[in-house]
Amino acid sequence: MSGTLVMLHGMSGTSEKMMPLANQLVPNDWEVYCPQATISHPNLGGYAWWIKEEDGINYDDYALQAYESLTKLIEELPEGPLIVGGFSQGGAIASMMMERNIQDRILGLVLIGTMSINTSGLEDAISNIWQRPVVWMHGEKDKIIPISVAEKHIKVFEKGGWKVIKLRHQKGHMVDISQLDKLKTSIQSIASH
Repeated sequence: MSGTLVMLHGMSGTSEKMMPLANQLVPNDWEVYCPQATISHPNLGGYAWWIKEEDGINYDDYALQAYESLTKLIEELPEGPLIVGGFSQGGAIASMMMERNIQDRILGLVLIGTMSINTSGLEDAISNIWQRPVVWMHGEKDKIIPISVAEKHIKVFEKGGWKVIKLRHQKGHMVDISQLDKLKTSIQSIASH
C-alpha cells in the first residue's frame, strides 16, 4: 500500500523546516506532504495553526483559529491513505482530524511534543471511530507542553483501546533524534498494515 505521510510543523515553524524530518520518517513507497499554517506569528516569526492565549488571545478565539486552520488544511490534503502527524501545535491539529470525516483515510497518528485542544471532543470522536495506531514522543523536561499535559492527551487514545507506541525521552520540547530509528520503524509499521 502507498499513501502520504502528512507532517505538520509547530508554532513559529514552516513547511520547509518540517520537511527534513518528514523525509527521514516517510515509509517506503509513500509520499511526503508538509503543509504550512497560514497565520503569521506576530512575535516569533514563522507560522502558527493558532495564536495562543499567552499572546493575548483567549481560549475560545484560539480554539476557533485552530478549527479554521484544520478546515483549510483538510481541503488541501492529497487523496488516498494518510498517516498524519506533527510537532507541538501540528500534533494537536493532527489529533483534531480524528473529529472530522477525513479520519476515514487516516491509518495512524504521529504525535510529537503535543497536547489536545479539545479533550472532550477528541474523547467523543475516539469512542465512535475505528482504532488505529498512534506513535507518541514527548520529553520529560518539556517546559512548553509539560509531560503531565501530554500524558492526558495520549490517555484519551489509550482509554479508547488504541495501540500507543510511547517514545519518552529526558529532553525538552523537541524531537529526540536518538530515537529516530524507532520513530521511523513505528511509522513504517503503520504503513505496512
